[in-house]
Amino acid sequence: MFSHIMIGTNNLERAKSFYDAVLGALGVKPATVDGHRIFYRTPAGVFSVSKPINGEPATAANGGTIGFGASTSAQADAWHAAGVANGGTTCEDPPGVREGGMGKMYLAYLRDPDGNKLCALHRMN
Repeated sequence: MFSHIMIGTNNLERAKSFYDAVLGALGVKPATVDGHRIFYRTPAGVFSVSKPINGEPATAANGGTIGFGASTSAQADAWHAAGVANGGTTCEDPPGVREGGMGKMYLAYLRDPDGNKLCALHRMN
């Protein structure tokens, strides 16, 4: 359904350091830098972080969440720990199992250094 997701940042170097760490915990290679943007390319799609091209400050989406797939709950925990260690802040409930209409899932939530809400999700059987 999606070809890519791009979010904004006010500090590209800080964003690269943060996302290299959290996405590295999920097995994604470090970003390539293209001027005012960074790209993480995977077989499942592209995630990018960019300084806004209109020159205005980047802001986090109110009500928005970007979810990254984790293959295990331990990988989601490593993702969360990497985020906190690299300038992110924990949000929502602590990482753990949630059950609902979508089934049993292990979720870990963070806000990146620019305030974007992120989630690592492992679908449990």
